[in-house]
Amino acid sequence: MAPGQAHELPQAIPLLDRLPGVPKWVVGDRGYASHAFRQHIWERGARPVIPSKRNEAPVACPDWIYTNRTIVERLWARLKDWRAVATRYEKTASSFMGVLCIAAAIDWIKA
Repeated sequence: MAPGQAHELPQAIPLLDRLPGVPKWVVGDRGYASHAFRQHIWERGARPVIPSKRNEAPVACPDWIYTNRTIVERLWARLKDWRAVATRYEKTASSFMGVLCIAAAIDWIKA
């Protein structure tokens, strides 16, 4: 989790480096569209699935990957129905993770 209004991209590279093994695909939204981040993913042996910025040329990717990406995006949209998740109302990271887990568990029970 990034502090305050900071972007999560600087934490993405150390997070990738902590993963056990090498993923086949790294999926992210347009906010992670950085040449340096994509290059880091390629160097790790994975393929980036990050849409390009609107002012850049489109990046080719199989349709089924985007389908899986939209499933994750819809999950986050449902989780953000919870006010505490959408506004990061909780002050500490552990409290926020607790609220996030409760929201995810209730979403899973509803499905």
